[in-house]
Amino acid sequence: MRPPRKAAISPARMAAFEILERVATTSEHSDDLLHGRRLAGLSQADRNLATALVLGVLRWQIALDARIRPLLQRPEMKLAQPIEAALRLGAFQLLHMDRIPAHAALSESVELVRGAGQAHAAGMVNAVLRALTRQTPAGKPLFETTAAVAERLGHPAWLVERWVANYGRAAAISVCEYDQKEPQIGSIFAFFDANFARLDDGSRLVAEVAAASVPGAKKIWDCCAAPGGKTVVLAARNPEAEVLATDVSPRRLKALAERVKREAPDARIRTAEADAAALPESEGLFDLILCDVPCSGTGTLARNPEIRHHLRPSDLARQAERQRALLAGSLKRLAPGGRLVYSTCSLEPEENEQVVEAVLAESPAVQRVGLEPVVTELQRSGIVDPAANLDGVLRNGTLRTLPGVGFQGDGFFAAMFTKS
Repeated sequence: MRPPRKAAISPARMAAFEILERVATTSEHSDDLLHGRRLAGLSQADRNLATALVLGVLRWQIALDARIRPLLQRPEMKLAQPIEAALRLGAFQLLHMDRIPAHAALSESVELVRGAGQAHAAGMVNAVLRALTRQTPAGKPLFETTAAVAERLGHPAWLVERWVANYGRAAAISVCEYDQKEPQIGSIFAFFDANFARLDDGSRLVAEVAAASVPGAKKIWDCCAAPGGKTVVLAARNPEAEVLATDVSPRRLKALAERVKREAPDARIRTAEADAAALPESEGLFDLILCDVPCSGTGTLARNPEIRHHLRPSDLARQAERQRALLAGSLKRLAPGGRLVYSTCSLEPEENEQVVEAVLAESPAVQRVGLEPVVTELQRSGIVDPAANLDGVLRNGTLRTLPGVGFQGDGFFAAMFTKS
């Protein structure tokens, strides 16, 4: 009698499995891997499926684990990473991808485990995924604790609890629901601009606010510029200005320079490696500075889902310390009467309002300027759709977008400063 034939593993599932392993075991980012060499040789259909599998598993990982764990003989047991990845891949397809045949999701998950040298676990993976197919979908309860909402919507409980405290329960749930979908196409800009098509609406709004804050600016500094999308907006809106775009990372700076060359070849943009907290005095002073600092990224979980699995509460204080240094350092390069826009793609007050308050307390010559007139001008000029309701994104003179809460885009914060 012939042994049962092994299922062939599709190129898309194999690629997704390998990328999920690398995300789990290294510091590599899913976006870089999905646009890297591993997917370059696949057909467009396979690239699309691999991308959907990777991002879907990362978005739903917490919820998937909550469904998988009770089906293990020993739920507390630590599984080898390849086994976890195969179980999550199979479970995601069974629970969230209607067009994937259940037998394909199940059999290929088993073969992924065998191929990864974990043949002893093949029977367990088969049994768990088969049990999952027999489960009746749970109905939504009349009331859920915050921890239950977080688990159902694939977010760490500690993070959702913060959002409930800072923005209210309804807003926190809306943010979580937004994070679980493919990023939405925005609607606040008056017309489609192919030059800025790759920018999320939240990111572009910050760039447009900065670009419009100093009409006729002659000297502009984008001080944490990579990957360069906002730099392109600044240069496009201020074609007569000299734009300095800096980043502390040589790798990211190289990617920034390539993007500028590709998307704004005629712009007056100079790139340079520099720490924004200590730009050489020889660079002089600037009329306009965009200080879009590195942050936790909790406003971008729809497009960067793995952040939720790596971020810890203690990271916020560490980020904030660096952000205060970057803001204070960049303010030293602001010309009197100029404008500096500080921004993050974080939803956390420690990285936003508290950074602004701390730097203002230490800088008597610096004042905060309300953003309402700039946003009004963007609508009057037709860059932002005059019909767009932006009342909810302006709070006490600062900008705050919440994903899925009256805004289809990433969560951003921005505040503007001037210096006497």
